Amino acid sequence: MKNTEKYRTVIEPFKIKSVEPIRMTTRQERENILAQAGLNPFMIKSQDVIIDFLTDSGTSAMSAAQWGAIMVGDEAYAGARSFYRFQEKVQDIFGFPIVIPTHQGRAAEKILFSTICGPGKFVPNNTHFDTTRANVEFAGATAVDCLTEEGKDPSLITPFKGNMDLEKLEAVIRERGAENIPVVMLTVTNNSGGGQPVSMKNIRGVSELCRKYDIPFFFDACRFAENAYFIKLREPGYASKTPLEIAREMFSYADGCTMSAKKDALVNMGGFIALRNEEWAQQFRNILIITEGFPTYGGLSGRDLEAIAQGLDEVLDEDYLHYRIISTAYLADHIAELGVPILQPPGGHAVYVDAKAMCPHIPIEQYPGQAIVCGLYLEGGVRAVEIGSVMFGTYDESGKLIPAPLELVRLAIPRRVYTQSHMDYVVEVFEELVRNRDALRGVRIVKEAPVLRHFTAQFEYV
Repeated sequence: MKNTEKYRTVIEPFKIKSVEPIRMTTRQERENILAQAGLNPFMIKSQDVIIDFLTDSGTSAMSAAQWGAIMVGDEAYAGARSFYRFQEKVQDIFGFPIVIPTHQGRAAEKILFSTICGPGKFVPNNTHFDTTRANVEFAGATAVDCLTEEGKDPSLITPFKGNMDLEKLEAVIRERGAENIPVVMLTVTNNSGGGQPVSMKNIRGVSELCRKYDIPFFFDACRFAENAYFIKLREPGYASKTPLEIAREMFSYADGCTMSAKKDALVNMGGFIALRNEEWAQQFRNILIITEGFPTYGGLSGRDLEAIAQGLDEVLDEDYLHYRIISTAYLADHIAELGVPILQPPGGHAVYVDAKAMCPHIPIEQYPGQAIVCGLYLEGGVRAVEIGSVMFGTYDESGKLIPAPLELVRLAIPRRVYTQSHMDYVVEVFEELVRNRDALRGVRIVKEAPVLRHFTAQFEYV
């Protein structure tokens, strides 16, 4: 991996103490496995995957310090020492006085939206991710995406394509009424929009609108450290600031956040809600006790809380963040050189392939992203995920597909798991896929769930 500023190889800023074997499969084996999975990689056993880019959520490799912290976890039911270490670390970085642990991000979303949402309510976001949208809609409210127009153009290269469209946000507030908008969310980085960052200027703009209309402002903070580092790299006035200083400023403009700690806290399980509003917090704790656990453990063990606290320290290390961004760009740049159309510029946690551009011969109704996902697995045992009309498509009254705004395939890179040679292997798989792209076949859905269908849907080739 090359650092274009110093012309030196950017090495992984860690040493490997423990390894997990990868089982190498044959093409014939993978054909049988994929068929049995109904052409849905979510249904494939991990032992049958060579390189797993399905998600970066909960798939990080923990450090020696995190494993050491696990050994001193306090497993007391109430008032555990580990909770107070976790709480202090969240307060130090995020600045919110109230910290409520949950077992993962979607649990935090469920508690938040089931408390404050309901029929006739609207929740604006730059782009809702799948579980966020599902929890908003499950509570009876309507999720409204307000991404800027430049964020919808995969080939356009601008620094902050995750930004909220402030004019659209204000139009939604005026049209729907501020009293019907219980919260405005901002996802950093913008996962469904290609892992693109949000600028500090845009964060301030969202905050000012929320203050103007007296609407609470929350972050979906899953990848806050990566967003902070992009601000350092790309936004004037921040080059000399540390990621911690930038993160603190980001959160100073908000009233709270939800977070899946399975991303930028470098752990395999955990999440939290952090906020300033004690009245909301009491309602959240009531639901927490019913569904997750006592407020000082919230569905997590003491060792989980210790690992999160340590991980939040490590994720803000500049050497780690530099490696993280450069290694993602390495994969993106190399497959782009092969002619693979990707969402530009590369994001922090994933590379996004523009499926519609890569497979113009496959109509949207035959889900070109899912076709590419199947092709990657068959060709090299690489598991990715479609983020397009399988994940976000809906139907009109006649049953006709209403496509998603973008047809993407996400290669989500687990943190501290794969080396450069793994990335080179993936590049070789893409090289073969590009050579035979005309042979990729569309699919149709033969079985689907009413909510979050992409997790369990079954497909067949057209």
